[in-house]
Amino acid sequence: MAAEGPATRLVQVAEHPRLLKLKDMFNSKFGSIPKFYVRAPGRVNIIGEHIDYCGYAVLPMAVEQDMLIAVEPVKTQTIRLINTNPLYPDFSTSVNNIQIDKTKPQWHNYFLCGFKGIQERFCLSNLTGMNCLVDGNIPPSSGLSSSSALVCCAGLVTLTALGMSLSKVELAEICAKSERYIGTEGGGMDQSISFLAEEGTAKLIEFSPLRATDVKLPSGAVFVIANSCVEMNKAATSYFNIRVTECRLAAKLLAKYKSLQWDEVLRLEEVQAKLGVSLEEMLLITEDALHPEPYSPEEICSCLEISLEELRTQILSPNTQDGSLGLKGPDLLEQDGEAARCQ
Repeated sequence: MAAEGPATRLVQVAEHPRLLKLKDMFNSKFGSIPKFYVRAPGRVNIIGEHIDYCGYAVLPMAVEQDMLIAVEPVKTQTIRLINTNPLYPDFSTSVNNIQIDKTKPQWHNYFLCGFKGIQERFCLSNLTGMNCLVDGNIPPSSGLSSSSALVCCAGLVTLTALGMSLSKVELAEICAKSERYIGTEGGGMDQSISFLAEEGTAKLIEFSPLRATDVKLPSGAVFVIANSCVEMNKAATSYFNIRVTECRLAAKLLAKYKSLQWDEVLRLEEVQAKLGVSLEEMLLITEDALHPEPYSPEEICSCLEISLEELRTQILSPNTQDGSLGLKGPDLLEQDGEAARCQ
């Protein structure tokens, strides 16, 4: 299934109240009717918190809440975006001048990430424009991956408008990479499950290469997804990227400790693979290798034999360059079961 492209089907808009409402609003905003609709769901993760960007497998499933976009390709070279939620302002830009501001993670930038990902995948220029009406019912900044769903939806919108096709796996990989344009250094779980999800099953998502395996849910099981109403926009703060960076630093420190080529290592799973050890053995190695006190940037530089400037420019992401890292054993062991120190 993953080798196939996303499913397409003909629907009678009049039989779907949400589509009909979207069609009517599209007509009132753009003076025309949409040519097609694209949907991408949000997700919850059952097992494997914050380990996809370390290269380890996760077990998410899609939820009913989604991003839905009504689309009309147009002859102009302008993208016009309108959100059904009035809290999100209208936006338009030239297809030849895609600018994604990492310092201001506004809603339209997530759409531009998906658009740019497809544009760069096919090395395209002078693309046709689009009128798009976006409707999302995933609670924003709630941990259900509304931002990634919008990136995925935009990627699929662009691909469909161009009349091109890619497999679900290719689309997931492109959208995972392109979301980093907004500054979020995720690992690919959100985009993968958005494209690879199937009704009635969770998915074991593995990486390098990306692959998905059905995990049948227990008969009669009920998952309660509760919204705490506490919002966290991961692109607007450094909290998410700090965790990613700490794990990256742990991988490099552990590689150095084990005399591996540490500067080529980005993920903890790579270290495990290069050492050829089991996860249990990795736990023993990391418990022996990492001291429990937080590491300062100066100590990291001493371990890796690099300068502070090299640490900032070559390893840290832009919003983690202020030195506010807390790399230490217990935190990483709780997050990922992996960590490292030099001796």
